Amino acid sequence: MMARVPLNTEQVVSSRVVVNVENIALTPEQFFRLCRDNPELRLELTAQRELIIMSPTDSRTGSQNMELSFQIQRWTIQDGGGIAFDSSTGFLLPNGATRSPDASWIRRTRWDALAAEDQQRFAPICPDFVVELRSPSDAIDDLETKMMEYIANGAQLGFLIDCVQLQVVVYRPCAAPERFDNPRSISGDPVLPGFTLDLTKIWKLVSRSGGWMQDAGVFEIERRKKKGRP
Repeated sequence: MMARVPLNTEQVVSSRVVVNVENIALTPEQFFRLCRDNPELRLELTAQRELIIMSPTDSRTGSQNMELSFQIQRWTIQDGGGIAFDSSTGFLLPNGATRSPDASWIRRTRWDALAAEDQQRFAPICPDFVVELRSPSDAIDDLETKMMEYIANGAQLGFLIDCVQLQVVVYRPCAAPERFDNPRSISGDPVLPGFTLDLTKIWKLVSRSGGWMQDAGVFEIERRKKKGRP
């Protein structure tokens, strides 16, 4: 049995802890077992062999994620050409990282080509479409790095939804990221033919009083203190 990762108050407040495990040489099977033994945590493993430990998402972000997943799954059922996945799904990327996007979609032909045993682990595949949803505790540069990693590993489309700044950044291969300020909707064409993400229902869950901006500022100050920055 794999060891359990302790969760203390400091980890919950900081939301994200990074542990260098390069010398441990975790295999994909061992990392899968580690995640299974710690279901209360969200774990990712970078290509540089850094273990990222994240606390469960806050309730408001969880509600937004549910709305996001609902819209993608509704289109997936109507389209019939692929499989949608929620935020608890891990994928083993070609570069060796194991990532869990907040929502994702894979063409059915690619998914069906995987062995059954691979589908029952962290599937060794990069989704065709990925979404990351930024909460106040998320550093935007970390999410931008993840989005570029997805594209470099085979994703054809990515949405970075910034619920702090009310922005969406669209990522595609061989193209510069496109930034949209407070859009009402974003199209998934041509990767997701006919899919349009209605963002008004997601923005509606964001406090317009500035509370999220204040929360994000507090987290950023704490991050800078830990890194010795002014």
